Amino acid sequence: MPQPLLLPNYRIISGKVIVVPNLNFSSIIMRSRGIHGDMNRKFDQLNSKDPESRTIDRIKTIMLDPDVDFILNLHDGSGFYSPVYEERLRCPDRWGQSIIIDQEKMALLPQNRQGLFTDLARAAAQCAQDVNRTLLDPSHRVHVKNTRTAKGNREMAKTLTFFALKHQKPAFGIEASKSFLTPTRVYYHLAAIESFFTQAGIEFERRFVLDKAGIKRAMDQDIALSMGDRRILLFAENIRRTINYIPMKKTDNIKFQVNHPLLTLVPSGKGYNLFHGNRRLTRLSFQYFDCDLGLDRIEMVVDGRPRLISFGSIVPVKDRFLVKPIPDHRVNVIGFTRKNTANESGLVIERPNFAKRFSIDWDGRIFRIEVYRQGKFTGMVLVDFRTRPSALKLARSDENSVYLDQRF
Repeated sequence: MPQPLLLPNYRIISGKVIVVPNLNFSSIIMRSRGIHGDMNRKFDQLNSKDPESRTIDRIKTIMLDPDVDFILNLHDGSGFYSPVYEERLRCPDRWGQSIIIDQEKMALLPQNRQGLFTDLARAAAQCAQDVNRTLLDPSHRVHVKNTRTAKGNREMAKTLTFFALKHQKPAFGIEASKSFLTPTRVYYHLAAIESFFTQAGIEFERRFVLDKAGIKRAMDQDIALSMGDRRILLFAENIRRTINYIPMKKTDNIKFQVNHPLLTLVPSGKGYNLFHGNRRLTRLSFQYFDCDLGLDRIEMVVDGRPRLISFGSIVPVKDRFLVKPIPDHRVNVIGFTRKNTANESGLVIERPNFAKRFSIDWDGRIFRIEVYRQGKFTGMVLVDFRTRPSALKLARSDENSVYLDQRF
């Protein structure tokens, strides 16, 4: 879960960061260690018929790129690792709250440029020390766990980090405890990542406060889904548990774009569930129409100012808006009704005019405007009565940060 926060919320000033945020995406959705087996045990030998062989081959290719200097592999582990036995959930057999290394040192070879992180134990110890300076609770202490893989640990010999080491790439596992709720796990993942960034000389700026509240806001803020040739936009933040009668092209496979790599649609019966990681946000049901794509924007007057708004957009509104009449088209403002009025263009509409239960969000601030031509769906616009402006971005990258989507 922390990886999706890196791309939109960190600016890499020097160095380069490649993020693969959902390598085992199906298992994330299903809350499973691995629906096709443990993916982190498939990096040694793997049958080409394995359902995940293509994914494994791709991630290996990324890891072996000459420009990749070191690798961080993020997981959530059970309990709390401790080098000595304290109790059942805090002992050497647990994995949570640990920095994993396969061996203490690795050879200084030409492929490992500038000798970065060849002393694995030292780098991991520095990371643990950095994280332990900012613990949310003393019981969350982080330790280094050396699996001594090359000395006969057959299970760990199948892992991503050991594959990397065999190809002269320093690699570390970062394990937060499964005992924590998501914001706390993300906090410790990010604290460890920042330590490795600093050790590697990667300069960065973070756009939120690194605490549980700041992480929760950053995780959920302005996540959105676009569908129907980008003519339909839904905000997933604080979305209602069910959104019904979303207009969609007849016989169309549901194609969608997201601005968050762990946001996805999963078929469920006659509808679709929208997931954020393994958390189901809402259920969507569709109403199917033929489409008329001859129009791609509408004219509005928003708080007294004329605006030209493209379909698939969201419009901030302070007090009132009006959709200008469009010849041969009907405007349907969902949640607004006026007796004997089928076409709601040309009407000044304010927030109190809406029935709150028809909003996209629980706060009753975001509503749909749908446009039709002779019974065919043309497009949708959202109006947003929230007090803060949206910072929606359906895609983002810059020269120093790259997001590689591994959903296949």
